[in-house]
Amino acid sequence: MRVCIITNHFYPEDFKVNDIAFELAKSGFEVTVITAVPDYPKGQFYDGYSIFKRSRENVNDCKVIRLPIIPRGKGGAKRLILNYASYYLSIVQFMFFYKFFHKFDVVFVHETSPFFIGLPAVSLKKFQHIPLVFWTLDLWPESITAAAGISNSAILKPLARMVQKIYNSCDRILIGSKGFERSICEKGDYHSKIVYFPNWAETSSLPLNTEKYVAIEPFKNFSNKDFIILFAGNIGEAQNLNCILDAAAEVKENQNIKFVFIGDGRARIHLEQQAASQNTLNETVFFTGRLPLDSMPYFMSRASVLTVSLKDEYIFNLTVPQKVQFYMAQGKPLLAMLNGDGADLIKNADCGIVVNANDKNAYVSAVMFLFSLSSARLRELGNNGKSYYERYFQKSQRLEQLKEIFKRQRVL
Repeated sequence: MRVCIITNHFYPEDFKVNDIAFELAKSGFEVTVITAVPDYPKGQFYDGYSIFKRSRENVNDCKVIRLPIIPRGKGGAKRLILNYASYYLSIVQFMFFYKFFHKFDVVFVHETSPFFIGLPAVSLKKFQHIPLVFWTLDLWPESITAAAGISNSAILKPLARMVQKIYNSCDRILIGSKGFERSICEKGDYHSKIVYFPNWAETSSLPLNTEKYVAIEPFKNFSNKDFIILFAGNIGEAQNLNCILDAAAEVKENQNIKFVFIGDGRARIHLEQQAASQNTLNETVFFTGRLPLDSMPYFMSRASVLTVSLKDEYIFNLTVPQKVQFYMAQGKPLLAMLNGDGADLIKNADCGIVVNANDKNAYVSAVMFLFSLSSARLRELGNNGKSYYERYFQKSQRLEQLKEIFKRQRVL
């Protein structure tokens, strides 16, 4: 089966579409990935890549075509618009000619943002009369309202019509959170097209060589008495981490409770300044920056609790953050400050404590409650999450599900 994958992010960028493409190729599918020159998350082209370098390459038996874009830079609104628009213009022009000379059996869209990358896929589907499978990871136009505060109907209505056009053309719409179905079906009767396709953990096993990570600060200075609350992932506005910092200030008198933030993002500098402004937090709050993905299981093994939070926004209440499944796979208790589907998942798995988004006081109480629990009870909560993950969210399950979807759509 010849599969065309359309995505604006691909290896060496770290996205789950990499797993999908590589596994399909390994299983005998003929995979072509049409993507952009890699620039995420630092906002600049990766070493060895440019508009003119490595625009065509073979990666793990996948044919990869990289189209020119304007790098996102520091991620400001203007640069993001230029980044999105440049990829859209590149792929529209490229696909106009490419579809005449290269035949596919299915087109698969990995939609993070922007949503309009689905339009070239619609064109390919209609021209070649092939099925379109659309993996929705970002709801539009809701995300535009949440991220940019845009409420002007003159902007939102055309975006809504574009979204409807794409959904109308889809044969299957994959969603990682069941709450997405409500939003999608507000735009049309798409119930029969929707397939629940939850996320999986990138890796959940300890690296073979952990010695190289032992000396990394601040972990090398922690003792067995320290209760480590760890956040790992994108440090942005949506994550509402300033609320966790406020909670850390409330419990700072207990020097054994440590908060560690691993990752990078647009809000990191502001949060570091917020922590530094309270001199008493320099012994209990730490920012490590971005660390290698394969090191995450090691650092999470050092944690007592893994934490996640999101703002109280409509779109976020429909979302299960990708890190939730990753956390669960590590066998550690979760402390979550969010609403909606993510909260329900943690409660159903009985793998930690959930408080409402923005509820700092409840979060502080939860920290102290978890701190008071025995090691055996903490392990029990962590094991609950890992068992739930292994039952419902393993990567092999999702990849087999996707291959079956492709095969069925081809027959139909």
